[in-house]
Amino acid sequence: MGSSNDQGVEDDRIARISSVIRIIPGFPKPEIMFRDITTLLLDPKAFKDTIDLFVERYRDKNISVVAGIEARGFFFGPPVALAIGAKFVPLRKPKKLPGEVISEEYSLSYGTDKIEMHVGAVQAGERAIIFDDVITTGGTLCAAIKLLERVEAEVVECACVVEIAFLKGWNRLGDKPLFVLVSPN
Repeated sequence: MGSSNDQGVEDDRIARISSVIRIIPGFPKPEIMFRDITTLLLDPKAFKDTIDLFVERYRDKNISVVAGIEARGFFFGPPVALAIGAKFVPLRKPKKLPGEVISEEYSLSYGTDKIEMHVGAVQAGERAIIFDDVITTGGTLCAAIKLLERVEAEVVECACVVEIAFLKGWNRLGDKPLFVLVSPN
């Protein structure tokens, strides 16, 4: 299946976004070609284009929850949530949220990690989208889906700015659609 970019004809906004994402060879490990989206945040036009494209996609989908994965999902989720009239729910690393949380563990290439969400932040039946900056192997997004589904939310879609397509992270998402703006492979 793979991810989708429903823009059809190449949107000049996609080209602009892609052009400002910096590639850093050898970070954090020698074999990695790191996609640095912080340079996107430095370009107000490209950053606005990014938010606008997501808002256009989700504006009429009756979304009540925008969940953002720490930390870079926090860059894109809140402005989209505000624009579509949804609440923003942060999915955080362990011990970062005060109060009662539920957590979901996931595998990394070098071990495991967890993400957590406040108990009561999301209600059964709410329609949610999940934001992260980049999808690689899909482990973090998969954990986020499980976390939201444990409280009986309906995960409508996962959204990322960049996809590292050859890693096929979308394979781990089951039947959940993945929408990406840039797939630079």
